[in-house]
Amino acid sequence: MFQQLPQVTKNILLLNIAFFAASLILKSQGIDLEMTLGAHYVNSPFFEPYQVVTHFFMHSSNDFLHIFFNMWLFVMLGAYLERFWGPKRFFIFYLVSAMGSFALYNMIGFIEIQQLKSQLSQQFDLDQFNYYLKHTIDLNGDIVTQINEYLVDNQIKVTSALNDYLSKSITPMVGASGGVFGIMTAFAILFPNTEFRLYFAIPVKAKYLVTAYFLFELYQSFVHNAGDNVAHLAHVGGAIAGAILVLYWRKTDRTNFW
Repeated sequence: MFQQLPQVTKNILLLNIAFFAASLILKSQGIDLEMTLGAHYVNSPFFEPYQVVTHFFMHSSNDFLHIFFNMWLFVMLGAYLERFWGPKRFFIFYLVSAMGSFALYNMIGFIEIQQLKSQLSQQFDLDQFNYYLKHTIDLNGDIVTQINEYLVDNQIKVTSALNDYLSKSITPMVGASGGVFGIMTAFAILFPNTEFRLYFAIPVKAKYLVTAYFLFELYQSFVHNAGDNVAHLAHVGGAIAGAILVLYWRKTDRTNFW
């Protein structure tokens, strides 16, 4: 099956596996690749421009199921779309979906961080603190301990606003889920009546399954559940970007598949 995969699908799959393997190996040596290559909010001290691309090849090294299910869906549906569209159009579509995921994820987070920055700036020198985070802190060390030492040394009181700011600034977004959601959405639009087997038994048409999944992710985007580390808004962004592009192409190509 692997040899029969179209070229773009195969290369993206291999890149994801390579990044995951490198993350595991380097983590055992004390190097946190997720922190470096994962996507931080654009107004976070840890943001770097290359993260816009590198984040959707990264997956959590602590969650094998994350990369497994992402790549399973990607290969199953992505290979089909690449054969239908051709490699160039498929590659463009995947990038647009992943970028749309990043954009929507950042849109809300950017506003939240700016509000927290405005609040914290009234309590201590936030610019100096951000400089410490970006230029002094060792990302491969114990970040929490380093930050706590700085706060104690500079007599900075820990507040809920500061905790929220640190959480949003430090935690990276990783995974190909945005691009995968775009692919799922495109498949449902182009082939809406194709049936999937839910739990390998229940037949569900693509248009119903993907719509329900999208609405679930949209709902989860606005419900803050404790311990939920999934970037639901990124999934929504990938689906929206993918839908816009595939609808545009379908209109210009005047092609429908029912």
